[in-house]
Amino acid sequence: MDYKNHLEKRMKSRAEYYVTKGVKIFFFIVLAIAFLLLMNYVFMLLWNWLMPELFALPTIDYWKALGLIVLAKIIFGFGFGDSDGPGGKKKINKKRFEEKKCSWRNDFSDWKHYDAFWQEEGEKAYQDYMERKRNENIS
Repeated sequence: MDYKNHLEKRMKSRAEYYVTKGVKIFFFIVLAIAFLLLMNYVFMLLWNWLMPELFALPTIDYWKALGLIVLAKIIFGFGFGDSDGPGGKKKINKKRFEEKKCSWRNDFSDWKHYDAFWQEEGEKAYQDYMERKRNENIS
């Protein structure tokens, strides 16, 4: 008999666990839907307050506001923040940028001669250039 009581107790605790978990999941789903509906309503109110006056656009109803939000998500992406997670877009793009960097950005060893070049040749080259420009304007 003891085994039967233990089994019943175990089944009852599992049932309570799954019911509790199911209620929590249902609550969060309802909460998420309510939040999305509220955000859509706020978007509609902001649109109808600002856009007709600023840009002479028509006012919209609730469903058109929802359509605009969906369209914006399709065009601009479905992310809700930076994708910094493992293999996220930011890391991939940073890696590609590192691969495509120009070699001259990393090599500044030749710049140590820049001042000497400008003093020796740059000033004279600039004066020659200005003289050519003056002659073009006269002609």
